[in-house]
Amino acid sequence: MRFHTRKWVKPEDLNPNQTLFGGQLLAWIDEEAALYTIIQLENPKVVTKYMSEINFMSSAKQGDIIEIGIEVLKFGISSMTLKSEVRNKMTRETIITVDKIIMVNLGEDNKPKPHGKTEVEFVKDRL
Repeated sequence: MRFHTRKWVKPEDLNPNQTLFGGQLLAWIDEEAALYTIIQLENPKVVTKYMSEINFMSSAKQGDIIEIGIEVLKFGISSMTLKSEVRNKMTRETIITVDKIIMVNLGEDNKPKPHGKTEVEFVKDRL
């Protein structure tokens, strides 16, 4: 799994227990999955279709640096299936795992559109 993005847990990200609010963490994961998919499919029009079971394994507190990892499980006709893990950058302790995230490629009509991709491409290989 590649860890692409780091976030610094700030006071506005906390819940009443003074740990990272799960909703904020899920928003960060959703954004990371969307950005990853946009870059892979070379199309800014993608949507989240599905998120599987979410497993909160530990918490993060103010001042922690977390990193968000994404891995491609498969390419569909108009979709990409990913998984995600978020961990504490310093301790490497897993905070959350999401086993399956399905992102869908859209056409100009906002309907699913085949993307023609079959494997992960790196931007440096496209140039």
